[in-house]
Amino acid sequence: MSSALKPGLPCKAATVPASRDLVVDFIRVVCMFAVVAVHLLMMGISVDQSGIGVDNPLTSLSWFAQGTWFGQVMPLFFVVGGFASLTSWRSLRRKGGDAGDYLRNRVLRLVRPTVALYAFLTVALWSATAAGVPGALLSVIAAGAGVQLWFLAAYLICQAMVPTMAKLHEAAPYRTIAALAAGAVVVDVFRLGLEHNPWGFDSNPIGLLNMVFVWGLLQQLGFFYADGFFDRFAGWQLVLAAAGCYAALALLTHSGPYPVDMLTNQNPPMFPLILVGLAHVLLVKAFYPVLQRCVQLGWIQKVMFVVGSRAMTIYLWHLPLIIAMFGIALLLRLPFPEPAGVQWWLSRPVFYVAAWVLVLLVSLPLVRLELASTALAPGASRPAMWRIIVATVLAIIPPFVVMRTALDAANATWGLLLLVIAVVLVTGKVRERPQTPMPGRFAGVPAPTASGKGMLPWRRG
Repeated sequence: MSSALKPGLPCKAATVPASRDLVVDFIRVVCMFAVVAVHLLMMGISVDQSGIGVDNPLTSLSWFAQGTWFGQVMPLFFVVGGFASLTSWRSLRRKGGDAGDYLRNRVLRLVRPTVALYAFLTVALWSATAAGVPGALLSVIAAGAGVQLWFLAAYLICQAMVPTMAKLHEAAPYRTIAALAAGAVVVDVFRLGLEHNPWGFDSNPIGLLNMVFVWGLLQQLGFFYADGFFDRFAGWQLVLAAAGCYAALALLTHSGPYPVDMLTNQNPPMFPLILVGLAHVLLVKAFYPVLQRCVQLGWIQKVMFVVGSRAMTIYLWHLPLIIAMFGIALLLRLPFPEPAGVQWWLSRPVFYVAAWVLVLLVSLPLVRLELASTALAPGASRPAMWRIIVATVLAIIPPFVVMRTALDAANATWGLLLLVIAVVLVTGKVRERPQTPMPGRFAGVPAPTASGKGMLPWRRG
């Protein structure tokens, strides 16, 4: 799949195509390790006489908000996703494919693995409800298990834009990215300006427009990366530009209207995420020679292959499995140190390794959904464009709703139904094969029926 979670990194260095940018694959894998680490650290489980408590220990750390300027990797995900998307789109065009082919492939690649997750969540949540799990605790567990699904909605929106944005990039790259930046600023001005309005109007939904402008602009930066734009500059120039991005962030957050915490700026996305993504890609290109030497190491390529070949599966399943891991620890009555305390920090590496072992084990059967071919079956015709568009919309709705309202048993159930319909809509329809004439009959003569219709006149009766 050509996306930020693209699998298929060759296992041996000798098989790596010369045209492949292994640094991009390396970035994806590093981001995946970072995402799992952050989500693990955001779950602080405490057990006392009042029961089981769940909170986010990271928010109590004085340096956490500032640390998100470097640790918030989702903008970089969209940048490297843009690189892969443009590369894939151009390859498809050279082979005679069009926007319908591209979007159909993206829907299948992203939605098929998600169907398995929704099926699991539907069964698990309804079973927990039937077993009498307290509603408040189940709501917290369900919400935690669905936190990562926002990415699917945002990424599908951006993927649907690729054919159009690629054409705009080729025609007017700078005007296109300037228009996206202006759109992001305008949305934020309206959203922040109406935040404390006297009418009690919720301005957050206005910010949803930035799922197009902010994430779309970051994807567009990946187009510039693919075209070699950042290769024009010396390392010191790239570092200086990154420092400028962070200086602008300081002005917009400490002296401006935006939150310092980049996770707070994420849903709906806000303009500072663009600066974070740009700073990250500038630093990547500044230290590109060092990263190139790293990816030539055999053990690093093996890790890149294992994680990169099942990245979508890992991303979708890591949070439910982390929650399940903590549930098992509770059942085994393992000690739970005070969140954010010394003992808690010392125990996190053990839980981190255990989480990765569990995720990789579960990925063994599930990765087939991620790696399954999107090619049409022999004799099948590609679905009509309207079916592909409807399928894309249906695929976006379930994770979008989870992003806005949190996961529960009900929206897991109807979400599963919509996702299955989306996959069915983009599955090619096999043409009916023409009937082969029976031996001894003339080609094109209708076959006899029980009523005699279709028989030659002199054979009736």
